[in-house]
Amino acid sequence: MSAEQLTAFWAAVEADASLQEKLSASTDGEIDTPLEAAAVVAIAKDAGFTITAGDLLRADAEAILELNDEELEKVAGGFSDDAGGWWSSTDAKGYRL
Repeated sequence: MSAEQLTAFWAAVEADASLQEKLSASTDGEIDTPLEAAAVVAIAKDAGFTITAGDLLRADAEAILELNDEELEKVAGGFSDDAGGWWSSTDAKGYRL
């Protein structure tokens, strides 16, 4: 299943400096454009993982659903870079999506 592949990929990224470098070179610290998502999918594929841009989006949506009331208050009035959201949330490993 793709969710397991995504979790395994992030674990591999955490343990592998070369994967971290590839991600840093391919994104601006956030995965917030289709081009960046495609780059992450390609990096994962090259590393032996099968994920999709949809998997990244689903993981981001799940992170949004886990926002607490304080975080929700921050984004209720509009964009807030530190509060998360599909444009700036982080996954379980701290990578900005």
